Amino acid sequence: MVYRVLVVDDSNFMRHRLTEILNGDDHLEVVGSAGNGLDAIRMAAELQPDVITMDVEMPVMDGITAVRRIMRERPTPILMFSVSTQAGARATLEALDAGAMDFIPKQLHEISADKETAKRMLCGRVLELARHRAKVHASPTPRPAIRSAPRPRHPPSQSGHLRGVNLIAIAASTGGPTAVQKVLAALPAQLPVPVLVVQHMPGNFTGSFAERLNQVCAIEVREAKHGDELRPGLALVAPGGVQMELREQAGRRTIALREAAEGEYFRPSADVTFASLAGLAHSPRALVIVLTGMGSDGRQGAARLKARGAAVWAQDERSCVVYGMPKAIVDGRLADAVYDLDDMADELARGQPWTA
Repeated sequence: MVYRVLVVDDSNFMRHRLTEILNGDDHLEVVGSAGNGLDAIRMAAELQPDVITMDVEMPVMDGITAVRRIMRERPTPILMFSVSTQAGARATLEALDAGAMDFIPKQLHEISADKETAKRMLCGRVLELARHRAKVHASPTPRPAIRSAPRPRHPPSQSGHLRGVNLIAIAASTGGPTAVQKVLAALPAQLPVPVLVVQHMPGNFTGSFAERLNQVCAIEVREAKHGDELRPGLALVAPGGVQMELREQAGRRTIALREAAEGEYFRPSADVTFASLAGLAHSPRALVIVLTGMGSDGRQGAARLKARGAAVWAQDERSCVVYGMPKAIVDGRLADAVYDLDDMADELARGQPWTA
């Protein structure tokens, strides 16, 4: 199957370059290009592409505004091109809030130093989003206070067996920023346990991501630093580009950041963080939450934590942007519960997991 792509960028050079790269993949065909957000909205309606690549800064109409309009009028998977600056990170996160499904550095050398590898990775990301076309819905409307009919949940609430949890560890990738925000926003201000978040994201994005979460969540959220001590009510986000591990000394659990070793593809990696937790002499009674994302990062680490008494939750396929990481948990028979994202947030809001 060949998927249709709309390329949106105000640079004529970038439009031609992206068109050449994407058309070089046997499963992709660029059916149009636009130089601003307004043209992108019109062409999305006319051409009905399977996926759109979108720049942020453009004349006439910026990419964020265009994303909002497209997701409202003709929902389509959108891959944002991000600039590696703090302002660029914030704009990209805003675009994800507006409905974009994923993002990638605009400068291909930031994806990989090898040009051919960078091209393959770009095409792979576009293909992955195109294949999940059916998962895209119109921009969310405010959630009603009372549902007319409850959605089915599999399995039914089993919070009773989660008593005694003293740490929450979250893993996510594609589609994760929005999902992580929903989960953390459900936690009470007086949360009696610490939280660790591993979201696949470049190093220049995780600080802005943590700041954004801190603004909308009742608990404190910030990017982890080497030597940070875990404490109740604090969520630490693993910095991009490095690995986050846990150390224990004299009863104190602290963060240890290190460079990624050879063969560690994800930086940060949930497997690395989870495995370090499982390796502590006094491994915590963790609640492991694996959210939307490509691949299977988190499966091996979750298995090690489960062997030490952890409970494992996975996001269900229907509410995932990409059902990769949670699927690996479910297929590995590691999931104690599989939740729709809203239901997962509800369960956390009730405060059951840490009930004594």
